[in-house]
Amino acid sequence: MQINRLLEIVYILLNQKSVTAKQLAERFTVSQRTIYRDIDTLSLAGIPVYTEKGKGGGISLLPEFVLSKSILSDKEQNEILSALQGLTNMGTVDSGQALHKLSAVFSKSVTNWLEVDFSDWSYSNAEIFYDLKTAILEHRIIEFEYYGASKGGSTSAEITKRRIEPIQLWFKSKSWYIRGYCLTRQNMRLFKLTRIRELHITGETFDIRNLHDIPPEQDLEKYHEPIIEAVLIIDKEMAYKVLDEWNHRHVFKLPDGNYKIIINMPEDEWLCGTILSYGEYIEVVHPKSLRDKIREKAKIILDKHL
Repeated sequence: MQINRLLEIVYILLNQKSVTAKQLAERFTVSQRTIYRDIDTLSLAGIPVYTEKGKGGGISLLPEFVLSKSILSDKEQNEILSALQGLTNMGTVDSGQALHKLSAVFSKSVTNWLEVDFSDWSYSNAEIFYDLKTAILEHRIIEFEYYGASKGGSTSAEITKRRIEPIQLWFKSKSWYIRGYCLTRQNMRLFKLTRIRELHITGETFDIRNLHDIPPEQDLEKYHEPIIEAVLIIDKEMAYKVLDEWNHRHVFKLPDGNYKIIINMPEDEWLCGTILSYGEYIEVVHPKSLRDKIREKAKIILDKHL
């Protein structure tokens, strides 16, 4: 495509004092006549490109020329480079090469403002992440087993087979999710990556759907437990854990240094497990149903360790 070739020619000229039409023609697999037409196009666009004939001649840019100043503001340049730096650290395809080119075009050094480290993931989860990225970019249907919360109040996991058209990878509340149109449930869904097993990228491709024509997505599956207002008191010795796990809007520091947590959420296994993870450093103040549930679970744990 001509626009890509024109940009590439400018990039080459910014990094080399001079290049011949023959060299450019060989690089882009076009005729020298086409290259000269490209040079005319660049000149008409206000790019100060010129040619010199004879031995040692070639195509060059005026030394003081900086492409970016004629197109983007300094702030816009920094925003583009910052965005590309973030994409590079996320492992986005070819973003590193684009970052290198644009930093040269803008005559700016790149600030490494963001680092994303997946090293504490297990190998299988990291592999799932990159497989899903491939499926999204190639518009390929994926299949997998999903371990969701069971229905009817049972504590065992519900395993279902899913086929989805993947749209986006989401990072939300300390976890990665895949968002897509679930062909099994016929609507939008979010799936937590850590609950996915036996992922398979099929050879089937799909067209991006008009999201206005399909039902809204649900965060994982609908909760079957009632939403309650829970009031918890957590010992100040667990301050680091409180700040890690609870939104600051739900946390209130008490005069004695302890923390009161007020949240509205399902009275489910996740909430009970989180409360029990604080051991003796937490008390459920309200509601009674949650206090009773924690007491029952603590008794089961005690009985197993007698």
